[in-house]
Amino acid sequence: MSKTFAARVSKKQRTTIDLSEKVGRDIFKISDERLLQGAKLAEINLKEIVVKEQVRTKFNDDSIKELAKNIEVNGLIQPLVLHQDKNGRFRLICGERRYRALSFNKAEKAPCFVLENKTEEELMAIQFSENSSREELHYVDKADGILNYQIATEASERKIQAALGISKSEVHRSLLIAKLPRTLKEAAKTHDIEKYVLLEWDAMDKSAFKNDVEKKILLGEITKRAELARIISSGGLMKASKKAPLKSPLPKGISANAFLKAMTSKSKDLNLDKKTQELLRNLVEETKEMMDQ
Repeated sequence: MSKTFAARVSKKQRTTIDLSEKVGRDIFKISDERLLQGAKLAEINLKEIVVKEQVRTKFNDDSIKELAKNIEVNGLIQPLVLHQDKNGRFRLICGERRYRALSFNKAEKAPCFVLENKTEEELMAIQFSENSSREELHYVDKADGILNYQIATEASERKIQAALGISKSEVHRSLLIAKLPRTLKEAAKTHDIEKYVLLEWDAMDKSAFKNDVEKKILLGEITKRAELARIISSGGLMKASKKAPLKSPLPKGISANAFLKAMTSKSKDLNLDKKTQELLRNLVEETKEMMDQ
């Protein structure tokens, strides 16, 4: 059964609903409670909505058409999220796929949650949280969103972790990916390349071998971490780096976990500057992740 909306009314007669009182949290697949604070529900003309660059940059035309058909049959289940500035202009914050689907259906209006008096940092956090909760968001777009947030807020990795609700190691990896060449990031989306392929390529020393690997990645000939590992193990590792492999990564008689705990404990006793402490913490966390994989 198709969903129906109330009859159109003039702007003067339009009423709004305080979502924090009338709408349950489960209507959103979002962990960020700031989205509900002060939001109002209203029908907005699509032509009044300004669509700027969003976190998501990869859209599937077939997916948009499928969503458009679903909206045509069932109505728009989850409204768009807008921010209204002091001049009364509406900017799209969340729901560009829904917006595109509505435009495909030639819809004139749509129900929208309207936010006001939000800072740019709050809007970016809300946008990131909403988009990252959906499976369609590519890890490259997620990484670019995190980097944009860092640039806008000048926040440390720990502050980004707290603001966006993701692990510090994920923040660190995402920032590395976001700073990679645009061609590699586009190839990752085009060829569905695993993110660890990009990360391990980035960790290689500059060499002719690294350039060869980059060409294969751009052509979609390396898409899986295992494929890259096979190329490296076949002799590429020595070409990629002249550094000799470690003969013994850990002292005799000590486990990996015990070694990490000792490193963490010892670092607290050292009189290190903040930058060095941060680098050491990152090293310990990255080492833990390598052990868990």
